[in-house]
Amino acid sequence: MSESGEMSEFGYIMELLAKGKVTIKNIERELICPACKELFTHPLILPCQHSICHKCVKELLLTLDDSFNDVGSDNSNQSSPRLRLPSPSMDKIDRINRPGWKRNSLTPRTTIFPCPGCEHDVDLGERGINGLFRNFTLETIVERYRQAARAATAIMCDLCKPPPQESTKSCMDCSASYCNECFKIHHPWGTIKAQHEYVGPTTNFRPKILMCPEHETERINMYCELCRRPVCHLCKLGGNHANHRVTTMSSAYKTLKEKLSKDIDYLIGKESQVKSQISELNLLMKETECNGERAKEEAITHFEKLFEILEERKSSVLKAIDSSKKLRLDKFQTQMEEYQGLLENNGLVGYAQEVLKETDQSCFVQTAKQLHLRIQKATESLKSFRPAAQTSFEDYVVNTSKQTELLGELSFFSSGIDVPEINEEQSKVYNNALINWQHPEKDKADSYVLEYRKINREDEMSWNEIEVCGTSKIIQDLENSSTYAFRVRAYKGSICSPCSRELILHTPPAPVFSFLFDEKCGYNNEHLLLNLKRDRVESRAGFNLLLAAERIQVGYYTSLDYIIGDTGITKGKHFWAFRVEPYSYLVKVGVASSDKLQEWLRSPRDAVSPRYEQDSGHDSGSEDACFDSSQPFTLVTIGMKKFFIPKSPTSSNEPENRVLPMPTSIGIFLDYDKGKVSFYDMDHMKCLYERQVDCSHTLYPAFALMGSGGIQLEEPITAKYLEYQEDM
Repeated sequence: MSESGEMSEFGYIMELLAKGKVTIKNIERELICPACKELFTHPLILPCQHSICHKCVKELLLTLDDSFNDVGSDNSNQSSPRLRLPSPSMDKIDRINRPGWKRNSLTPRTTIFPCPGCEHDVDLGERGINGLFRNFTLETIVERYRQAARAATAIMCDLCKPPPQESTKSCMDCSASYCNECFKIHHPWGTIKAQHEYVGPTTNFRPKILMCPEHETERINMYCELCRRPVCHLCKLGGNHANHRVTTMSSAYKTLKEKLSKDIDYLIGKESQVKSQISELNLLMKETECNGERAKEEAITHFEKLFEILEERKSSVLKAIDSSKKLRLDKFQTQMEEYQGLLENNGLVGYAQEVLKETDQSCFVQTAKQLHLRIQKATESLKSFRPAAQTSFEDYVVNTSKQTELLGELSFFSSGIDVPEINEEQSKVYNNALINWQHPEKDKADSYVLEYRKINREDEMSWNEIEVCGTSKIIQDLENSSTYAFRVRAYKGSICSPCSRELILHTPPAPVFSFLFDEKCGYNNEHLLLNLKRDRVESRAGFNLLLAAERIQVGYYTSLDYIIGDTGITKGKHFWAFRVEPYSYLVKVGVASSDKLQEWLRSPRDAVSPRYEQDSGHDSGSEDACFDSSQPFTLVTIGMKKFFIPKSPTSSNEPENRVLPMPTSIGIFLDYDKGKVSFYDMDHMKCLYERQVDCSHTLYPAFALMGSGGIQLEEPITAKYLEYQEDM
């Protein structure tokens, strides 16, 4: 680009700058060095056609050269060229500028470095910096930009002929800026303009007379003491300040000036106090820094102790695993040698072949008898092959879940108040969450703050806080089929304890279905005992069985006694829960349709035998025949502290594969619209069994008992009964 072309382009840019159409940042972007992030100073053109300051190239080469000599050339390119580096010494600069820089010299010099602009490697060759050209055009533009920036910030004379000179005064009456020559010309001595008010160069020309913002043609000449603002006479006569107390401007000026002078005198008089407080703050800052460093050292000490314990346990665990591995490998090796002896021409087989060559009968019989026993034993081992050791190391799996949880809750010790602990056995979630906690010393806590939040995999939910005076709280309005975390902390005045260990609870998959036991539909009051609240039923069939056994060798056949809920389900999703007493002999729970219930309640005893039901849990074989068909009921068997999963075509025939420990509380989830019923372990909200059910009729919660047993509905279900009592 020619010099005249550069001048015209630069003038065009400056014209746009003056009109406000081009921002300064847009121009600076092209004039800033990518290494030092400042305006170019003597820029050089690199082989990749990017420019960089002369001093920045030297600093990069010196840094890479030093790192090459210290740790080798492999790590030389790891220095960040975008960081501002310390200025190199003069002898190092001379060494780099000195010609004759060769790669095969005794002291190798780095001539390859990444360009700060494009980050590609640039090779300066043997001449180094001396082989680079100066970017005169860029250097000229940068210098002109600096001059233009200075000119843009200066206030120019409004009356000069082009090019304008920098102004030295601004006239407040004329609202214009002047250089010295123009000010003398337009404000000559002895004229009215010579009396104008002038200040330093400015672009903010305030009016000489303060005008009212509400009445633009009126001057400010009064001061409202109520609103503490200047007003005009129209504001006082009929405006917003008509009933306010006002004073003259001179009086307000005198009063405010005296107050301001007193304030300044007060601050000056308190200078020594301010200095002492500043000194105290400096001491507090130093003390805080020392205490912070001491706290860090103590924390490091505690963590180092933990590391030592972990290293010791790690060594012990690994040693135990190695010892077990060696012992098992030795057993396998011995067993393998024994089996290799069974091969032909090896060990036992070869020895037996040699014995067969014996012709003396007495000697043969003497030797062959013992050999026959050994071969017979080896043959039996072939029939029932059992490895000498186990290959699995399941017994050597380190369980760190509890320790991981404790380390995750590692926090600062708060002296003076203990950490409360949530009672997991007494805390549960149903339609509401009941959280119960314990505190070692209740008198030391004034109150507690219970925090809970929904655990969401997508984002981290914030904690909800509830202040509690006691040691338990019921949380309402929880979402269905969700996981919640609960924690609590104690307060004593302004002192707060650390948070307790988090308790994770899972809400039911559907809204809670409220019902009570129905004592009118098929209820057998001779065998079943229902309490007044109708939320608990017990079976008395065991006692009746003893009374009916009149003679020895005479039995008494007992049947299932059914009882249902007093409310049916015709749509939607519902969930209910109950507890089966541990002493119960046989209990069946689930759902049944209205037509099936009528058949059960009026059928003979053999029709309701445990072997007749497809889902009874007994190994009758009838489950396999009708499993795929959609039935108007689904019942599972619970008894003798066991939960029996009904058979399915894919399940194993072995009964132990279908037997689970009886949960403390059992939940049932019915999706009427999809025709599906599920059985849950309430302690972990885990689905134990799921099955399709025919929902063409009204479905009821169904229960059946045989022998001694008891069923207790969960307390929230009794809400219907409590509401009924309140209405009465």
